[in-house]
Formats: sequence, structure tokens, C-alpha cells
Amino acid sequence: MSALYLVPVGSVPENTWAWIENAVSEWFPLPIRRLAPVAIPERAYDARRGQYQSVEIMKTLAQDTPGDATRILGVTDVDLAIPMLSFLFGQAQLNGRIAVVSLCRLHQEFYGLPAEDDLLRERIVKEVLHEMGHTFGLVHCRDQKCVMSLATHIGLVDSKSQQYCSPCGLQLAEQVASLVGGV
Repeated sequence: MSALYLVPVGSVPENTWAWIENAVSEWFPLPIRRLAPVAIPERAYDARRGQYQSVEIMKTLAQDTPGDATRILGVTDVDLAIPMLSFLFGQAQLNGRIAVVSLCRLHQEFYGLPAEDDLLRERIVKEVLHEMGHTFGLVHCRDQKCVMSLATHIGLVDSKSQQYCSPCGLQLAEQVASLVGGV
């Protein structure tokens, strides 16, 4: 059976993996496996911006993937960007296999505030479900509470729920079922 692989990109705190594994196992009934950490590719660093280009990290994730990998979720603690945006919480291939989530701007400390583990967990779950949703063909949702709504700043991440709205949830369930042989 196909599996969903989780991959640390660089150094990722161990406590975040339980949060991620619980979230993905609830929505994606696939075997979940963790791969050994991969190094952040040097070519991803943009010295001008002091950030890492997410596409380069996604290319690294696409290399040497296990044959049974249906989805690969990379998680990193570095700040991500693409040329047209000043930062990203994450990025995914629409209807593709590869997604990456950055924890950098999900930490309260990034905004000069004290750490809050519960809030960090909620933010991570939301961004993981969001990017994984893209890999199953979900686009940004107009329902601001849906986990698939677009978040261009941390306040929008905080205001959405950790759930897919009914239409997005139904579409996701159909996509996942067709992948795992159900329907």
C-alpha cells in the first residue's frame, strides 16, 4: 500500500512529530512513515532575503523518494519564500506528491512574544492539513474557517479552524478514497 512520508528538512524539534502524525492520521488513512532528516540544500538559501526558496527544498524532497510514497511532507524550521512572495507558511504541488511546511513563522517567538506550545501545535496542524489538502487537489476555500482558506499573515492562520469545511472535506474524502482503493 502507498504511504505518506514525513521528512525533517534540517533540524525539527521532536515534539512536533506527534502533533503532525496525529493530524495526518485523522484525515489521511495511509501508512505514515518518517524518513531520516535531509539537509537543507545550500542552493535554497537566498542571501539577499535571508530566507530559503521553497521550490529548491521541494526538489530535494522529490529526489530519492521511496517507491511506495504517495505523498511526501517535508517540515522545516527555516523561513521559506518564493520570488513573488515575501514569505510562505508552506507550499505544495496541487494534485502532486510533495509538500513542505515551515515552522519558522508559526512560533510566537518569531513575533517577539513568549512561546505557547498549544498555539504552536494548532498552527502546525492547520498548515500541515492545508498543504496536504493541496496535494489532494483542494484549492483555497472562501470559507474563512476552513483549513483550506488562504492565510497571508499569522492572524489568518489563527482565525481558521483545524477542520475542512463540508465541501472541502467531501472532496478530500473522495480523493483519498480513490487513492486507497475505496469509494
